[in-house]
Formats: sequence, structure tokens, C-alpha cells
Amino acid sequence: MPQQDAEIARKGRLAALVIAGTGAFWILATIMGGVMALDHRVRALFDLMALGGFVFALVLIYQLWRMRQGNRR
Repeated sequence: MPQQDAEIARKGRLAALVIAGTGAFWILATIMGGVMALDHRVRALFDLMALGGFVFALVLIYQLWRMRQGNRR
């Protein structure tokens, strides 16, 4: 059990870092896109990259949830 608890904690930290990093990237990309007057296609690319990061975080959270469900049994 302690090893599985450590794995759950590690995956939780990873999910938190992915969410925080993606959010910071998205904010900075939006600000820099406005300052540098980037084309809307480039801004949309940054938005899609951020969306991919958030989807990855959701996958990590789902895996974490499934691990905890197995831990209770």
C-alpha cells in the first residue's frame, strides 16, 4: 500500500504541475500575442496547445481517480 500511495501522490503532483504550467503558458502566450501583434492563426495554435495540455491533465486526473478507486478495494 505505501508504494501505491506514493504513486498516487506523484501522479497528483504531476497533474498539478501540468495544470499550472499550461495555465501560465496560455496566459503568457495570450499576452505576448497581443504585444507582438501575432497573426490570429498563431494565437489559435497557442490556444490549441493549451487545450492539449488541459486534456492531458484531465487524463492524468482520470488515471489518478481510477488508482484511488482500486486502492479502496
